[in-house]
Amino acid sequence: MYEQYYGFVQPPFTLTPDPRFLYRSESHEEAITLLQQAIRRKEGFIVLTGDIGTGKTTSCRALLEQLDATVFTSLILNPFLSIEELLREVLLDFGVVSREGVRTGRIATASKHELISTLHEFLLSLMPIHGSAVLIIDEAQHLTSQVLEQIRIISNLETNESKLLQIVLVGQLNLLDVLAAAEMRQLDQRISIRATLKPLNREEVEAYIAHRLWVARGSTAVTFEPAALDLVHAYTGGVPRIINLVCDRSLMQASQMRLNRLTPAIIEEAAGSLGLKVPETKRQKRNAAAPTRWRFAGMAALVLALIVVAGLWFTPVDQLLNVVAPPLPPAPAYQPRYAVGPRPIPRPDLLLPPALTPPSAASSTPAPPAAAPVPRARPAP
Repeated sequence: MYEQYYGFVQPPFTLTPDPRFLYRSESHEEAITLLQQAIRRKEGFIVLTGDIGTGKTTSCRALLEQLDATVFTSLILNPFLSIEELLREVLLDFGVVSREGVRTGRIATASKHELISTLHEFLLSLMPIHGSAVLIIDEAQHLTSQVLEQIRIISNLETNESKLLQIVLVGQLNLLDVLAAAEMRQLDQRISIRATLKPLNREEVEAYIAHRLWVARGSTAVTFEPAALDLVHAYTGGVPRIINLVCDRSLMQASQMRLNRLTPAIIEEAAGSLGLKVPETKRQKRNAAAPTRWRFAGMAALVLALIVVAGLWFTPVDQLLNVVAPPLPPAPAYQPRYAVGPRPIPRPDLLLPPALTPPSAASSTPAPPAAAPVPRARPAP
């Protein structure tokens, strides 16, 4: 037994509805708070629903432990009762009659009217002591329409100020369909509070397992790898009852292997021995996780490109053309092609084309310049 190997004071993953092991997730905390407020305010009819194994019965027992001594309670776990049998059980739980009186006394043969009258007298006797009475019926989805109608009539036991009996109907999700039927319309209209228990998410599964291990108070530390917790959530869907089954079988196998840290392989083997499979939708989500990341990256790039194009489209043209050009580099220093000196005197022969130059002029020595003309004397007047 793994309880001895790990040193647990009690089995941590038992299936019994022990209120000490109740982990108050967000939905469980909200449901219990609503029930407490409705009972304190004497709302009348209250409905608590949830899927199979979500902890409805455990939540009801935890609620009963939190009520004070002035509240008389009756918890009916068997819904397959006639209205007379139901009334006898209620009177027995309230302490009006004894177990022996139910079996052999006058109450055993009392009519429905007599039973309701006895219940009414008891409820009226609670008013001087400021007491109240609460009736909780578990698995209420199995109640017949005739019993539900009689329960509605019992709820009419009231004074001018408040209801004398608070009735809590606890059942699976199809209880809402039963109450929504046409013949149950009068009862459905009297329901003031509706609460629903939901499965645990991945973070709550980890906290749920840690909470139950802490309540069991093992002398040896037991841990689950993060990947193993992912598998627990995938196989169980966050349903506490299935989580208990998987963890109980996993600890059994881990103790045989002398392991204190549970791996994904151990969870896989435990889930396989229980005949559990990962739902197809979760398997598809896990397999499609990588392509989805690339798809989101592509979409993000496309959106960014559209934003850029839209920004260019709606930007005025003058703003797009108003661009400051970079400064040009300075011009290089002027380098003369020829040496700087006195300008040569041009020669007339060099100004003529080569074909028109006289042969003698090309070879002979240039003639001296002609003498300046002698100015003539002006005649006397």
